Amino acid sequence: MAEKKTDNQPQPIDLLDVLLDQENRDPIVLMDEKGKQLTFEQVAVIPYGVDGEDKNLYCVLKPMDKLDGIADDEAIVFLVDEDANGNTILRVEENEEVAIAVFDKYYDLLEEATKKPKKATSAKKDAPKTAPAKKPASKTAGKPAGKPKK
Repeated sequence: MAEKKTDNQPQPIDLLDVLLDQENRDPIVLMDEKGKQLTFEQVAVIPYGVDGEDKNLYCVLKPMDKLDGIADDEAIVFLVDEDANGNTILRVEENEEVAIAVFDKYYDLLEEATKKPKKATSAKKDAPKTAPAKKPASKTAGKPAGKPKK
């Protein structure tokens, strides 16, 4: 369950609403399995699936707190999932190939969004709208992207 800090008191909120809100710039606060609060900056939300599979929704989050095994310039790929009660939850993507593919998709989207537009035409209304790109976070090499050590 995600929480939003208001008046220094965390308030439960719908995590999917937070992730998909393009205006949201607030940190995302998650609880680890030990009940410790971890604060993250949202980098991207990426739909990803392989060859005809249904696409899953992933998010790339950069820890704002120091985490063992995660460098300051690294981010973690999470699968957006549901628990048994239908609540949106995040699970660290442990499949390294999937995590790298999600990062690659993010970098492709980032590159596409930052390309200079070609000469303007009269069809401006059809041009894609893109948000300013955030500085990409590094992948974690040699292990699942951003999987914290236990």
